[in-house]
Amino acid sequence: MKNKIKELRLKFDLTQEALANEVGVRRETIVFLEQGKYNPSLQLAYHIAQVFRLRIEDIFIF
Repeated sequence: MKNKIKELRLKFDLTQEALANEVGVRRETIVFLEQGKYNPSLQLAYHIAQVFRLRIEDIFIF
């Protein structure tokens, strides 16, 4: 699954570690998400969307 996490993270001036702390996961999870090697749970996708104040559909490309 493709996503816009890296693009949004840079726009919001967040490190991978900072985003991981915000959503309650390890930094490695954010790395794998950005690389498209991990599909998030609905709960994680929701938390990421809240951080960026966007809809899940605006971040993740199904």
